[in-house]
Parts: sequence; C-alpha cells; structure tokens
Amino acid sequence: MSATVQSIAVAAPEVEQDLTDGFHLIIDALKLNGLNTIYGVPGIPITDFGRMAQAEGIRVLSFRHEQAAGYAASIAGYLTKKPGVCLTVSAPGFLNGLTALAHATTNCFPMILISGSSEREIVDLQQGDYEEMDQLAIAKPLCKAAFRVLHAADIGIAVARAIRAAVSGRPGGVYLDLPAKLFGQVMDAGLGQKSLVKVIDAAPAQIPGPDSIKRALDVLKGAKRPLIILGKGAAYAQADDAIKALVETSGIPFLPMSMAKGLLPDTHPQCAGAARSTVLKDADVVMLIGARLNWLLSHGKGKSWGDTPKKFIQIDIEPKEMDSNVEIVAPVVGDIGSCVAALLDGIGKGWTKPSTDWTGAITKKRDDNISKMAPRLMNNNSPMDYHGALGVLRTIIAERPDAMLVNEGANTLDLARGIIDMYKPRKRIDVGTWGIMGIGMGYCIAAAIETGKPVLAVEGDSAFGFSGMEVETICRYNLPVCIVVFNNDGIYRGTDVNPTGGEDVAPTVFVKGARYDKMMEAFGGVGVNVTSPDELKRAVNNAMDSGKPTLINAVIDPAAGSESGRIGNLNPQSVLKKKK
Repeated sequence: MSATVQSIAVAAPEVEQDLTDGFHLIIDALKLNGLNTIYGVPGIPITDFGRMAQAEGIRVLSFRHEQAAGYAASIAGYLTKKPGVCLTVSAPGFLNGLTALAHATTNCFPMILISGSSEREIVDLQQGDYEEMDQLAIAKPLCKAAFRVLHAADIGIAVARAIRAAVSGRPGGVYLDLPAKLFGQVMDAGLGQKSLVKVIDAAPAQIPGPDSIKRALDVLKGAKRPLIILGKGAAYAQADDAIKALVETSGIPFLPMSMAKGLLPDTHPQCAGAARSTVLKDADVVMLIGARLNWLLSHGKGKSWGDTPKKFIQIDIEPKEMDSNVEIVAPVVGDIGSCVAALLDGIGKGWTKPSTDWTGAITKKRDDNISKMAPRLMNNNSPMDYHGALGVLRTIIAERPDAMLVNEGANTLDLARGIIDMYKPRKRIDVGTWGIMGIGMGYCIAAAIETGKPVLAVEGDSAFGFSGMEVETICRYNLPVCIVVFNNDGIYRGTDVNPTGGEDVAPTVFVKGARYDKMMEAFGGVGVNVTSPDELKRAVNNAMDSGKPTLINAVIDPAAGSESGRIGNLNPQSVLKKKK
C-alpha cells in the first residue's frame, strides 16, 4: 500500500509594516534638532514637502522670491545661533537662494539652503531634465559645505552634518541637495527613526591658549591710547555680559561696527562712535573683537588710520583671519565668549586704565561732533533732508529700545549708522560685510518671526525695490513691521539728467513722485505719505503702536543725497575729458 503525501500551501497572514518616506524623515530630522521654521518658495519638486512640514508643526513661511527667503533664513541664523533654513525649488530657484547663501557665508551667519534637484543619472549625462543643473558643483565654492543625499537612510546623517558645519567654528552657509526621487523613497519606519541624529554640542567652545591671552594683555598694558573695536561677530557670540565687563573693567574706549551697536549703548561714556575718525587715527593699540580688517575698516591701513604706528590684537575663531591685511602682534584664537572671559580674568588687580588725556580727548571730540550734528537733526524741512528724517527715527528708537531696526540703502544706510543710537544688542541688522542691497524685506520678516518684537525698516527707495514685493508676505502673515521708504526719486539723488538730451532718464533716476505707500495698501496694510519730520514722527509712532503692517513713503529732497553716501570713493571716476 502506498501513501500519497499532499503538499498544501498555506498562505501566511499579511503582516502590516510601518513605513516612512524621505518627506517625513527630513521633517523629523529638522524637528529633532530644533529647526522649527522654514523660509522658502513652494514649487516642483518641494511643494508637498512644504505642506507636510506645516502639517507636522513646522512653521513654513512662503515668500514671493527665493532670494528674500534666503536673506530671512540667514538673519534668523544670526539672531538665534541656530541654522536658518531656506527651501527652494531646483535650478533657477536654487540660484536665487544661492545669493543669500553666499551672503550668509561671507557674513558668518549659520544657514542651510535645501533645494530640490534633478536626478543624478540625468544630470550627469546632461540629458535635458526639467530644470536640470549640477547644483552641488555650483554651490560648493560659495558656501562652507555642500552635501547631496541619495538614500533615505542617509537623511539623518546629512542633516546632522549640515547643522554642525553651519554653526561650528566660524559659522556659515551650507547647501543640502535633495534629488526629487529622494522624497518618495520608502523604508521601515523603525529603521528610519534609528537613522536620525540629534546633534550634540554642535558649536563647542574653543578655548584660547594661555600664552595668547598673556601676550594680548602685555600689549594692552603697554598701550597709551588703546581702542577696542566690536564687530558683528561679538554680537553673534551672545557673550554680552562678559564683553560689557571687559570694556568697563579695562576702561578702554570702544568703537562698535554697525551690527555691533547696542552691545553697550551708543550713549555709553566709553563709546567712541561719534569720534570714529579721531580714534582710528590716534590709537596706538587696537583690539578687534569679532571684527575683521576688511574694507569696512580700510583694511587696517591708509589715511583712515593716520600716521600713529599701530599694534593690533585680534580675537577670532578662525586662525586664517590673522594677518589678512596687516600684522597682528597678538592673535587670540578661540570663541569670543571664552577669549573675552580669559582676558577679563587676566586683567585682575593692578590694572591701570587709560589716561584721562586719551579718554578726555575722545569725550571732547565726541561731544563736539554730537553738538554740531544736533541742529541738523531737529529741522522740520519739507521736503525732508536725511538728517531731519533720521533725527525723528533716532528719537523713536530711543523711546522703543526693544524694537528691531533693519537698515539698507546708500545715503539712507550710511547716515543712519551714525545718527540712530542703539541701546540693546542684536537690535540693528543691516547689509553686513558685502554692503549689498535687497536684504531689507527678508530681514524684516525673520526679525519679526524670530524675536516677536516690532520691526522698523529704514529703506532707501533703490534698496526697497530689490525685494519690495515681499510687503505682500508681510501683510499675509500680519507681521508688526513698519517700513519707511526714503523716497528721493532715484539712486543717490533724483536730480541726474541724460547728458544727450534724449527721452530716456538718467540711469540713476526713478519715476518722479512715486507712491510706495500704495503698494502696502494694495495688500491690506496701512500706507502713509509724509513730507515733513513731524508727519513722519506721527506716522511711525502710530504704526509701532498698532502693530499693523505699514509702509510710509517719506518724501526726501531729490538733491539731498551724495554719490554712494560715504563710500563714493569706491565708484571709479573717469580721468578722461569728453572731446568736444
């Protein structure tokens, strides 16, 4: 008898597997590291990512142009010491954001630009994909680091590396390239969660060498006319108490660069801001704290620095910054908080403050300059000149020291730097190292979002034009931003004429009598046209009290400006005379 064995196939029960994808892994990686705000412009291939991020509790602010979104992310990094995140589409959108990324790197602001991109296999064979571009190769020379992610399992590591690169050492911009296919890649949710990385101690303290501290103190002790220059790096460090203690304990006069204004009040008795020319020329020892000897300080040489021999002490986290223009006799390498604390400890007992001959001469020069300027700031001319208008804004900031001040332009920027006093740190944000136009509206939006404080933007009409459409963004999010456009009908001055007598206006001339305030009204904000300092004061105070998005068209005498403000020497002049 034979036995027949039947094989019966039994179907295994389906086991549900929890899955995740690239979209959610990127969102989870950002949230895990406390990056809860994204500035950007939606579009292919990142539209759904923005929607999902918002659904997961990330604040996603949508702009009208990627460059403005990038500037917002860059200044968010400066204000928070966490990387600001900008999200763009591929190719043209990426290139628009890249300007802001390069700006962030130059200014040492931590920022991450995340852009969607075409697939590698198509880009590498140059087969003509939608918005095809080798974005990683283009970004690399313009930022601190650049990474591309091809596999969902690597997203956690990539985000961690981007964060650490952005904030460690000298901060800067980082590019993160995300090909379209990455977003839809699927993997096990548990494994995906394990692949995420929480960055620990992203910007560790870098302690200066004891010898460098001793050397710097020895140079300071030998000074007869010492000076401290505070740069925006000192403001970024958020070592405010230590810096204040060093300045006041040493008794050394200090000169704040524009974004360092307010680390100590501009009205502080040791502030030499109103005697800048005198202290640069006459100082014999200059200590730079978070400031670079670039074009903003005439590279540490030339007529601005006078004939007095100078010894320079420099505090910077980047060793390569030393000796970039002149000899640094006492380089101190480390993070500003640690360096300043070490110097403060080293001063100790027996420290001799600078002589009253030096400090008294600075005080006299400062007070004389302030007295000479005072009448110009109190005029009520109509149309306004720059001094009358800025005199009003100076008073308003004095009454509202918590407000954020955004400033850009030519004359509008250069004169405001010296006229408007600041009282608290990181309240003044402006064009920075490059001296560029177009940062204004992005900065306004990020300043309002990141600080929760009211924002006063002081804009030249030319500067405003670079990002003016973002007033719609300001209205859409109902941000407490008051924009004052100094409208003088043109660049520098609105009085240039076409030398040929042709129909075209001169290259520096805009539409006469333009009403920028109508732009804000078009989007539901408040628009005001003013022609005198008294009207300007009322309008700004009303705007700051109401918290409503407001644009004030401040009519400035077209002849009031000067070529490039105070840096007209950087505009080359022809030495050839026109032939008759």
